[in-house]
Amino acid sequence: MLDSDLAELYGVETKRINEQIKRNITRFPDDFMFQLSKQEFINLKSQFATSSWGGKRKIPYAFTEHGVAMLASVLKSETAIQVNIQIIRAFVAARQMLMYPSMERTVDLQRELKELRIFMDEVLTDQNDINEDTRMQLELINQTLAEMQVKNKANNNQRRKIGF
Repeated sequence: MLDSDLAELYGVETKRINEQIKRNITRFPDDFMFQLSKQEFINLKSQFATSSWGGKRKIPYAFTEHGVAMLASVLKSETAIQVNIQIIRAFVAARQMLMYPSMERTVDLQRELKELRIFMDEVLTDQNDINEDTRMQLELINQTLAEMQVKNKANNNQRRKIGF
């Protein structure tokens, strides 16, 4: 998301976001935030068809989801505070789900694992059956080829030699 979009979302001016970025630059590594290149900025301006007199004059910052979360922690608007609280609650809920999975979910996973094992056993059994059938067919082919070679040698011996 661009800095101007986040400013609107958090209820602050874009320049306040840029101020907080400069004051807290160590909180925004490259995988949290980056500034658009000049060419990207020109392309962006052309998409919005802004005049030379209006629109953005400074190259905007773009934020990843991590940057959005970090920005919520450094801004002082009421909206940013509420967003930060929701982010923290989501992380706590996710950790609790991982640490203390529900018994119902555990039973479901065990049942699914058992079904998967049964299915894999059936597939492997079928595969072994196919291999046995294929092995028998190969033996028949080899036997037929051996018989053909014997007949071919017998036919070669019966031919009259040509030449000296």
